[in-house]
Amino acid sequence: MMQGYFETGKQDMVVFDAFYRENPCHGGYAIAAGLEQVIEYIKTLQFTPDDIRYLRSLNMFNEEFLKYLSNFRFSGSIYSVPEGTVIFPREPIIKVVAPIMEAQLIETAILNIINHQCLIATKAARVCHAAQNDGVMEFGLRRAQGPDSGIYGARAAVIGGCCGTSNVLAGQLFNIPVKGTHAHSWIMSFHDEYTAFKTYARLYPNACILLIDTYDTLKSGVPNAIRVFREMKEEGVQLKNYGVRLDSGDLAYLSKKVRKMLDDAGFEDAVISASNDLDEYLIESLKSQGATITSWGVGTSLITSRDCPAFGGVYKLAAIQDENGSFIPKIKLSENVEKITNPGNKTVYRIYEKASGKIKADLICLAEETFDPQKDLMLFDPNATWKRTLLKGGTYTMKELLIPIFDKGKCVYTSPTVMEMQEHCNREKATLWNENLRFVNPAEIYVDLSDKLYNLKNRVFAELSEAKYSQTSDQA
Repeated sequence: MMQGYFETGKQDMVVFDAFYRENPCHGGYAIAAGLEQVIEYIKTLQFTPDDIRYLRSLNMFNEEFLKYLSNFRFSGSIYSVPEGTVIFPREPIIKVVAPIMEAQLIETAILNIINHQCLIATKAARVCHAAQNDGVMEFGLRRAQGPDSGIYGARAAVIGGCCGTSNVLAGQLFNIPVKGTHAHSWIMSFHDEYTAFKTYARLYPNACILLIDTYDTLKSGVPNAIRVFREMKEEGVQLKNYGVRLDSGDLAYLSKKVRKMLDDAGFEDAVISASNDLDEYLIESLKSQGATITSWGVGTSLITSRDCPAFGGVYKLAAIQDENGSFIPKIKLSENVEKITNPGNKTVYRIYEKASGKIKADLICLAEETFDPQKDLMLFDPNATWKRTLLKGGTYTMKELLIPIFDKGKCVYTSPTVMEMQEHCNREKATLWNENLRFVNPAEIYVDLSDKLYNLKNRVFAELSEAKYSQTSDQA
């Protein structure tokens, strides 16, 4: 496609929007993630001599185009919502304003990065919501779809709310907390369970979580753990961040039994951690059953988003700049209503209820539009326009979501740390209503169109429809 544009002399400035159509896991929201990796990709995007030699060997590209690629650097502008921001379907997550060849080239990388990290960050947010105020550790590296998925999935999981990861490389790369325990093989490598526990406790008195279900949780694991805790205490060793982990069996029943045994032995502050194919639904169920677990290790279902393994983000042309510098809106039509795109050079405003700070709606509008929160604002469902809500002036606030990332090829944005992104994400999740957070039939936050954008969309749609019927009539 780039060579086709090159050969036909197409140098048009265009607008592309990256967005998604449906929340993952049938939920009420998603979490933006992956922007820092998009920035790194754009900054370093170039074609090396080896790249050019390979492309030449394909016998698909002419020498003039290859010469163009050898000097390629991204020269466009990019706008994005910050990582950790709550996002909703159909609104731009990333907007690219660039020459058409450049905008087209970066499509796949942008979608690959944001589709993966938005998905995992969203799944992590759901799991952490189910765990309430308990710590959730990301334990999924061994089940991730490859090393990159494990590394960047851990990053996204921490943005979404996880307190740490078992992935040490991710900890090094992104300066995020690294947490973990031992495996069953540690226990099995010793001649008895007690010796394995005692050895581990001596090695790691400040992170002593003992896995108690290798042989028999209640008859062997807990008694041996209590024995070790007691002996360490008698030796004057103060254990910190200590406790036990369950990895099998009826977690609700066993955790209650284990809690009583630990409390009766005087170890009320011992943590009960659990793993074993957990997800948000199982954690929510265990909570409702009175499970005494206060720390959760979530692996496969988190790092793969097992019940919803694809985010479904798309990248669509929205406008082409004419010779006068104005953007001509473009629209993709479809027999599926949800696949009809919103045309034009746009931005997104988030509208909050002033009294509660909760999100009322998001408003997609043309980039040049401005709004005065002191004036009344009428919102309407663009697919069912009779559904309207009047927001009285002074009762709401607004914030523009898309911020500049690249300006004419130069990066103008500095990414926060991952832990700062997590703090931002926690604040963002607090702006959702409880009804948006439930796992079954969550309430929807409406994504509306401004009057100007709605009218523009209808006009472009009508013009295309008229041209289509006119062409059909001429052919007849």
